[in-house]
Amino acid sequence: TRNMATLKEIQNRLKSVTNISKITASMKMIASTKTTRAQRAMNVARQYGQVSNDFIKQADVKVSDDAKELLITASSDKGLCGGIHSSLSRYSRRYLNEHPEAPLVVVGDKAKVQLQRLFPQNIKYSFNQIGSTIPTFDESSAISSIILSDKSIEYDNTKLVYNKFVSAIAFETSEIENYPINQVIEAPNFKAYEYQEEVLENLNEFLFANSLHWALVEGHAAEMAAKRTAMENATKNAGDMIQRLTLQYNRGRQTVITNELIEIITGASAL
Repeated sequence: TRNMATLKEIQNRLKSVTNISKITASMKMIASTKTTRAQRAMNVARQYGQVSNDFIKQADVKVSDDAKELLITASSDKGLCGGIHSSLSRYSRRYLNEHPEAPLVVVGDKAKVQLQRLFPQNIKYSFNQIGSTIPTFDESSAISSIILSDKSIEYDNTKLVYNKFVSAIAFETSEIENYPINQVIEAPNFKAYEYQEEVLENLNEFLFANSLHWALVEGHAAEMAAKRTAMENATKNAGDMIQRLTLQYNRGRQTVITNELIEIITGASAL
């Protein structure tokens, strides 16, 4: 009876793990499709972002050593993608430990939950519902407008922390520097550009929103790739567990059958 009960438990667990394997395999396929789309969007956002970076480098913007930075952590609301959000949080925690007065803006609930426990006083804004699909430039512009219009946040320039897409199986936590327009105007080589005074404020908002959009879209691509890898590993682990449980179940059945045969033969011998 005990062997039969154990077999029933193994059978139930085998059924459960098989169902989990089907779910993770489906999620892997969905993540693969989303990764392809996210990579296309990332390539476009990266090109625009690198043009902004090249403009800042050519202008030769100088930043003082004691400049106060606003830290923006670009995360998302979704999990099941390995340690991609924890990596961002660790990077942000290290920075805030070194700069305890730095104001913080968090995009995404995952990073917010981890950072809020240690640095609640640093968080000035947090945004969610970003990154469930490919982030749009409108979303980046809206976030930028809110931050730039709040004059109570004191900072000189901005550091955006995001996950850089390296390959379909790798990412690295990186940063993008963004500078306010007054620092850009004072740059030694900025005078080489022709401009009208009234467009400077628009340029300031565009540079900020463009850098934020780059960080969000590339972070989204890295997240989708990490989710695909996580689901692939989960499916593989479930497959290994199914094999072990199947072997265990078959051995249990053989034991039960052998015991029953022994009982039959013993009974027949007694007659």
